[in-house]
This record gives sequence, structure tokens and C-alpha cells, in this order.
Amino acid sequence: MAKKDADVRGTTPGTGKKITRESFTAALNEDLSREYQAIIAYVNYSQVLKGAAYMNIADELAIHATEELAHALQLANHIDYLGGMPSVTPKPVKTSEKAEEMLRFDLDNERETIRNYRRRVKQAEELDEYAIAESLRTILVQEQDHLVSLATALGIDPPNPGIAD
Repeated sequence: MAKKDADVRGTTPGTGKKITRESFTAALNEDLSREYQAIIAYVNYSQVLKGAAYMNIADELAIHATEELAHALQLANHIDYLGGMPSVTPKPVKTSEKAEEMLRFDLDNERETIRNYRRRVKQAEELDEYAIAESLRTILVQEQDHLVSLATALGIDPPNPGIAD
């Protein structure tokens, strides 16, 4: 079987496109850029949130920053294993003077991150990369915890992130 044939599995649900190691690596690099964004946002937000109402979440955001760094390291390792070069560019970080807006920015970012990781798990399995899929599941559990923490801080029910197309 040719290498090209070995790298192509079934189609990615909802897209009709075949996932390849190269396209999967590119998608992981997008996820890595999103993790860099989260690290920067959590470091910033954890330090600038003010007021008694936000003290607990500010402390939690600092913890989230370290968890996001661990995620970035895992992704970079997977990208290298797949033969790619890990990204060094974060996605843009939104900031605000208003605490609630910052938390909503984070909530939106977590929703997008969860949607993409749910897709990534399926893609990893399509490529028979079961260890990567398990690693991504572990990251996904923490990301969903972040979503719940942010929703709780905002006094809303956690939104259903769905799955990326």
C-alpha cells in the first residue's frame, strides 16, 4: 500500500473530505494557536479582573493558564510526532475593561475549543492514532471544566458547544 493511501482514511463527518495526516496536523496547529491564545488571555484576565465578585474566578483563571500550557505542550508533541512543525503564533486575544466581557470572551473561546477537540478526537481515530485520541480526550475534559467554571462565574448554564463541522 502506498504511503499516500495509508495516510487517507474515511471521510470527515459533515465535510465529505478525507482526513490525511497532513490535514490533521494542520488542524492540530490551529488548536495549538488557540491554546496559545488561551494562555495569554487567562494570564491577562486573571490579573486584571477586579472586585470581590471576581476574586475566586481570577484565581481559577490562573490555574487554567497552566493547564492550557500543558495542552499546548501535548499538542506540540503530537504535531512533531506526525512530522509537522508546531505553530508559534497565537490566535488574537480579545480584551476589555469590563470583567463580564472578558469572561464571555473566554466562554466563547472555550466553546470553540471544545467543538474542535471533539472533531479532532474523531479525526485521530479515523487515522488510527488512538493514543493521540486519548490524549485529546484528556484535554477535552479540562476544557469542558473551564467552560463550566466560566458559565458559573457568569451565572448562566453552561452552553452546549456542539461539534465543529
